[in-house]
Amino acid sequence: MKNLYQRLLLLIAGATQRELARHVRYLKIENEILRSKLPKRVPVTPKEQNRLVKFGAKLGKALSELVTIVHPDTLRRWIRDSQQKAKKKPVKKGRPRTQEQIRELILKLARENDWGYTRILGELRKLGIKAVSRNTVKNILKENGLDPGPKRGAGTWDEFLKIHAATLWQCDFYSKKVMTLKGLRDLYLLIFLHVETRRVFIAPATYHPNEAWVKEQAEVFLQHAKETGLDTAIVMHDRDTKFTASFDDVLKAGDVKVQKAAHRSPNTCAFVERFIQTLQQECLDYFVVFGEKHMNHLVSEMVAHYHVERPHQAKENDPLIRGSSDPPKKKPKQRKRSAPPPDVVPLSDIQCQQRLGGLLKHYSRKAA
Repeated sequence: MKNLYQRLLLLIAGATQRELARHVRYLKIENEILRSKLPKRVPVTPKEQNRLVKFGAKLGKALSELVTIVHPDTLRRWIRDSQQKAKKKPVKKGRPRTQEQIRELILKLARENDWGYTRILGELRKLGIKAVSRNTVKNILKENGLDPGPKRGAGTWDEFLKIHAATLWQCDFYSKKVMTLKGLRDLYLLIFLHVETRRVFIAPATYHPNEAWVKEQAEVFLQHAKETGLDTAIVMHDRDTKFTASFDDVLKAGDVKVQKAAHRSPNTCAFVERFIQTLQQECLDYFVVFGEKHMNHLVSEMVAHYHVERPHQAKENDPLIRGSSDPPKKKPKQRKRSAPPPDVVPLSDIQCQQRLGGLLKHYSRKAA
């Protein structure tokens, strides 16, 4: 019985092998027909060569009978070359790569300062890092798109603003058509903005922004800056003809440098332009203005809200000036376990203060 079982398995295996042999013979004939339609030499790409090597290495002696696209000896040579490459271990050449922490430090020093690679190397030496050469610093800067040389000259506009923000003011005119007994007329505001604090000073509205008026407003502005303690070294404005020479002379007499913006470049006075947009969109666009007194009332309410109540994203969502409505800061006390988390505020403890008929709203906690 055992011999009979083994013979049966050999018969099945033989039948399977004969079936596979018929398949192979058919594929060879089909391949020969296809090859007869092509040029004698068929070019093989590196990717195709790798595929032939991958599957041809497992054929053994059958390789000579099956391979037709290239000479069997060619495929054998490809297989030997690939096996030799796999045995070889890659050899690292040159100096070892600079530590990632040192690379990050070099880039940090370059981005935060106007230093060249020699100055950065000196700073590294001062920090006790001596394994880095001058060329290494230079190459790291180049790899990251940074100029290895020191920055010279006036620098970028952003750098100018950062350096002078504490003493820099920007000013500009804003006009709005208002209703009067004589019909629609243009009413003008002169707006000053301190770049660092974002605090503003707005001159009273006028229908006639002539030379005498702008000169007077320059004097009032200097007095306001002195009273509020905001430094004033530079006042920037565009080339509007309403900024007369006498306006600039008053500022210069107060030891203030006047910086005029370039032609057709409103972005250079972007801070005051952005405030004008806020004034317009959050307040004045909602009203039909009737004369100077009405305009001055609207503007004064908006300025008070802007300074004391409105959060500002550029100032970490804090108001520019702490108002009397803000709860006084108390010394932290240890909370009892039953007390709610500090971010949980009962709605009954929230009060809303309104200006201009509810257009401008300010929420605060009730005083304890």
